[in-house]
Order: sequence, then structure tokens, then C-alpha cells
Amino acid sequence: VSVLVPLQSCQCLAWKPRPIIAWGAESQHVVAGYSDGTIRVFSISRTEMELKMHPHTVALTAIAYSTDGEMILSGGKDGLVAVSSPRTGMTIRVLADHKGSPITVLQCTRKQYHDFGVEGGELWLATSSDRRVSVWASDWLKDKCELLDWLSFPAPAGPEGLGSLPPSLAAFCPWEPGTLVYVGFGMQKEALFYSLRKKQVVEKISLPYFATSLSLSPAARFMAVGFGERLLRLLRCPASDAQDYAGHDDAVHLCRFAPSGRRLLTASHSAVLVWELPGG
Repeated sequence: VSVLVPLQSCQCLAWKPRPIIAWGAESQHVVAGYSDGTIRVFSISRTEMELKMHPHTVALTAIAYSTDGEMILSGGKDGLVAVSSPRTGMTIRVLADHKGSPITVLQCTRKQYHDFGVEGGELWLATSSDRRVSVWASDWLKDKCELLDWLSFPAPAGPEGLGSLPPSLAAFCPWEPGTLVYVGFGMQKEALFYSLRKKQVVEKISLPYFATSLSLSPAARFMAVGFGERLLRLLRCPASDAQDYAGHDDAVHLCRFAPSGRRLLTASHSAVLVWELPGG
């Protein structure tokens, strides 16, 4: 499937979640963010663009659907996060909390308000390249969006020997509710497990290098971490078992578990690898 968008570079992409009811009844959709600040929604089944929105004035750097697929969250190079409705084509909210630093990650997860004493049916996080992570509880139908936590991770000043800083990456932990995992340039090369309930780091896993990509399996206690040293590490958590894999031609800038957890996709400069994982 190929849809041409002239003179623009696609910076980020997200699949629309399938509805829980009527599984597979709707056509597949993807949303893409572009270098001119636009968002485009494409129908895979019809191989055509269905909607174009322009919520940003700078290039997009991260994009995600809400868990019900009713909203699109997008982050720009200037640190602004926009919330837009693909039904109306309108941007309903712009958050400037990360202003000044590019958004590196946007992720949503299903949570009820009573889990944390705040109102909302969904938690989502935004991560920016200055090592800050914000966590929000939202109910978009009621126009509610409340800041739940704000994390800022320290790092040494003036790093030497690094052409560019490793990215700041965070993800909700599928097997530990109320916990997120963070990797990025810092005082140590490690993955940090942060508890939203305890408001503190509850586990640290040492890494051989600073991470360039991160993914957590939705089906088992596996974490995949990619590095600029052409290495992929697969960890079974708690970190009792770690396996390293070579084979990439450059930095492993993307790793992503399939929803089943049985496959892992990784990408470097000119190679895309698909890995089979053992069951469980």
C-alpha cells in the first residue's frame, strides 16, 4: 500500500486501535504526522487519505491514538502536544507543559479514575528530549484532562564523546499496573521502573549502553532495548535473564512488540528484522 504525500516527510505513524466490540468490523486506519505540522488519516482498505488536519506549526515528532481511537494526540518539535478529533477535524486542546523541547513519546493506556483518585477513563504520557515525562488522566468526552505526575530525570552536564544525546523514552508497563519504564541519558546507563502510586523509582536495571529504543511486551514480562552500538537486548523481567543479539547494521532506533507478544520488530539504518519469541 502506497499513498504519496508530495514534498513532505513522514515523521511518525500510529495504527488506530480496533474496537473491542465488533472486532475487525471497521476498516483499518493509520495516522501519520508530517514535517509541515500536518496530520493525515489514511484508510488502509481504501488506500486513500480520509482526513488532513494542521494542529502544529512545526514538524511532528510523536503521534498516538487514544485507547478508544476517538482522539489523536500529537507532539511537535517545539514541545507542544495537541489533542485532535478525527471525527470533526478540530483540535480540542493544546498542552504547552513540555514547550521548548521536542516530544519523543506519546502513549495511552486504559485506566479508570478510581485507580489514582482522579477522574478519567484513560492515562497517557508525554516524554520530551529534555528528560521530562508528564502523566495525565483524561476523559475526552467530558473535556477533562488532569496532570497526574511530572517526572524530571537528572543528567550530567556537558557530556563528552556523544555526538548527540540518546533519546528520552518512556512506556507504561503492561505487567505492573501504575508503573512506567524510563530510559535516557542520565547519571547511569539503566532502565528505571517508576511507580505512580508510590511516586518513586522502585526498580533499576543496568544496561550496557544508553538506550536508543524501547518496547515492552503486552503479553509477557519481556522488555526489548536497542542501542547505538548495533545491539539488541531482550530482558525477562524482573531482570533475571538477559540475552544480547547482534545483526543490525547501525543503531537500533526502533523496536516494537506485536500485540500477541510472539514477535518483535526492530529497525536500524537499512535493515528491518523480525524476531520470533518463545511462548509465555
